[in-house]
This record gives sequence, C-alpha cells and structure tokens, in this order.
Amino acid sequence: MKKREFLKLAGLGGIGLAGTEKVSAKSGHPNIPTVGKQVFNMSGYAAPKIDTVRIGYIGLGNRGGGAIKRIVNLENVQVKAISDIVQEKADSAKKQLEAAGHHPEVYSGSKDAWKKLCERDDLDLIYICTPWNLHTPMAVYAMEHGKHAVTEIPAATTVSDCWKLVETSERTTKHCMMLENCCYDFFELLTLNMARQGYFGEIVHVEGAYIHDIFDSLFEKDKRFDLWRLRENQRNGNLYPTHGLGPIAQILDINRGDKMDYLVSMSSNDFMIQNKINQLAATDPDFKQFVGKSFRGNMNTTTIKTSKGRTIMLQHDVSSPRPYSRLHLISGTKGAAQKYPLPEDGTEGRISHGHEWVSTAEFKELEKKYQPEIVKRIGELAKKVGGHGGMDFLMDWRLIDCLRNGLPLDQDVYDAASWSVISSLSEWSVANKSNSIEVPDFTNGAWKKNKPVDIALKEGGNTGVKS
Repeated sequence: MKKREFLKLAGLGGIGLAGTEKVSAKSGHPNIPTVGKQVFNMSGYAAPKIDTVRIGYIGLGNRGGGAIKRIVNLENVQVKAISDIVQEKADSAKKQLEAAGHHPEVYSGSKDAWKKLCERDDLDLIYICTPWNLHTPMAVYAMEHGKHAVTEIPAATTVSDCWKLVETSERTTKHCMMLENCCYDFFELLTLNMARQGYFGEIVHVEGAYIHDIFDSLFEKDKRFDLWRLRENQRNGNLYPTHGLGPIAQILDINRGDKMDYLVSMSSNDFMIQNKINQLAATDPDFKQFVGKSFRGNMNTTTIKTSKGRTIMLQHDVSSPRPYSRLHLISGTKGAAQKYPLPEDGTEGRISHGHEWVSTAEFKELEKKYQPEIVKRIGELAKKVGGHGGMDFLMDWRLIDCLRNGLPLDQDVYDAASWSVISSLSEWSVANKSNSIEVPDFTNGAWKKNKPVDIALKEGGNTGVKS
C-alpha cells in the first residue's frame, strides 16, 4: 500500500487541509499535490503597459479604508468602482474619493455585489481587502473576468486554493499579487539590497515572526462577518506567516533559484482563548457556540528547509501579552542583520560583520551605501503619506508603477501561494506530532531558472505623486 493511501485510511488526510481532496495527490503526504503542469510561467512576466490604471476596491473596512486614502496621492490612477457589504461604508468611501477627484460607482447591498464590480469592462485592477476566506474566490473571479488581482494577506487558507490561484493566473496571464507590505519596509528593503550585493556572503539561516498582542480583537463582533477572526483561530498552526516570511523569502530567492522543501511545526497549548470564551459565554449567547471548541495554541514555531540547504524559522503569536516583534533576521557566511527588538539609538535594525553589532555611525554609513533606489526616490514622501510607517504607500506606488511601465511585479502568484500555504502545512504538522511535510512547488520546476527579485528601479520610476 502506498504511504499516501495508508494515511488517508488512517484518517489523517483532511487535517488542516480543507478542500485539498479535490486535487490529486502527487507525493507521499495526504492529499497534498506538490507539483503540477505549468501552463505559463508568471515569474518575471511583464503584462502590457497600462497608462492610467483603473481600479476597483472590494472591502472598505480597516485595510480597504486605508488603501483608498493612499491611492488618491498617486497620479495616473482612477478609482472607478468600490464595493462593501455594508452600504454605509461604501457611501463613506465614495465621499472621500469624490473629494479627491474620483467618481466611483458603488456596489453594495448583497454578499455577491462585488461580482458585478469584477464584471465591468472598464477596470484593470481589482484590489481585495476582505476577510481571509474570501480572498481566493474574489481573486479567481477577477482574473477570470480579465482583471489583474491583488489581495490582502493571506492569499489563500488551503492548499487547494493556493493551486487555484496559480492555475488561474497562468491560464489568464493576469497578475495575482498578495499585498505583503512588509517586503517594502525600510530595513527589509535595505537588507534585500545588501544581500543582492553580497554583504552577508552565502545566506545560511533566516528568521521571521509575527508576534502581536491583538487578543481582544479576536472577540470583536462585526455584523458583516460573524466573528470571523475567532473562527479562523480554530485552526492550529501558523495562521499568519507571510509578514515574517515574505521579506526573507525574497532574500533567499525562493521560487527564483531556491525553493522551500519541507517543514515541521509545533504549537503550544491554548492558554487564553478558550478561557476568554467561557467568560464571555456566561453573559453573551453569541459565544456559546464556541464553548468546548479547540483553538490555536498561543505560540507556533515552524522550521523550513530549502532545497539549497538553508533553514528558516517562523513564529506566530497574537494572543500572549508580549511586546510587538516582526522578527527579521539574516545570517550569512560574512555578516548578519536583525530587526526587533528595535535598537534604542533610533536606527531601523542591527547589522554585523563579526562578533558584535556595528556602531550607530557605521550602521548609518552602511545604510547610506546600500539604500535602495526606491527609498531614495520616494522614501520620505512615503513616510509622510503613511501606512505602517510608509511601507504601505511604497507597496502601492511600486505596484502602480510596474503596471504602468509593463514591468514584472515584485511578488507574483507563486509567492502568494508558497508564502500562504505555510499556514495549512503547519496545521497538518502540528496535528501529526510535528512530522515533516513537503512544501508544494507551485512553479512546477521553473524556480531553477526564474530570476531573483530586483527592486532597483532600473526601469520605470516615473509614476507621479500629487502634491
């Protein structure tokens, strides 16, 4: 009996991998396709130039509301349509956009109103800012209707949905980018440029994390989506891997010269969520449905081995009362860098080429020497516009500039899939005593020849910003 057949009969096939039974297994792991057949290579793909990018936004809450405030600072864009299930949010966003010279049509009033937006023939880009389970169906629908799609993180929550994104993007030759803003934070861009120029030597090991005390937000009610954050946290694994993984994956050239091979994952018990539910359920009937349910452990640690033998460590904890940390660590044969905890001297992080971190003065010299062109051009403006210190605006500006100039995007659909799939795979490993599990090769072997990401602005860079 083949190993995958034994595991299916043993009842392990569906744990943490809802929906993957629709895709045939290609490996020894239960229901996990690790390779398929590439129709078209989207890595390095340059779509035809779009002089004025016409955008439709779906979801106008926290992230969507911030996105429309940023986009009005850019020239050569038109917000043509917006959608939210809550009419008041849509109407409020329309007023904000009209004040900035945009005149979008509103789609609201039903759960499927967003489909009408995607079906318009005068849009180039669909910008998705909705709860996690809606990201894949909306992105797929947008691409199938001839639009490029960008979505908030994670792009997908199941292995099956990751493959859907890849297959749809390749078939339609439409970009599908996950909006991983941390790839555009200033220290992350600095260390990417340093890695490209060999400062760290051969990269040996990297680390990333999302440690953020947002415990109370898990229990916030939202009439639109019925405690969706709490429901997502019934999955036990690294549910939010991409903030930490995205920047270090680019440094390792994942999907572009190297690939993630396999992972192992372990979670602590849940010491807080169920206790809070029991307290709330005593007076609020909306929480009684969650009593006795299992929830994500406080801390998850996932380790990954790459095909070239490098190692990755990721951590996730959004419930413990700890100081914020989005750990970003690079360790190479010639040097190292680390962000978080932030240095007290006001610098963005730490750099070393020996036993100790360099001095503040030397750090500033290195920062000046290796500062990426994108930061030189619009870094200060991005800080003024805002969005997590400016990285959100850098991300939006870069996206629009690439579309306008017909340049490949810094993040493609293979990144969206491989960074997001860690969530599902970590669930399986946690549920199976931290056994190892393969990471699918969404590039179907093309990683061996794909070119690394280069945010050097050798081309483009001519998208204007309104004064």
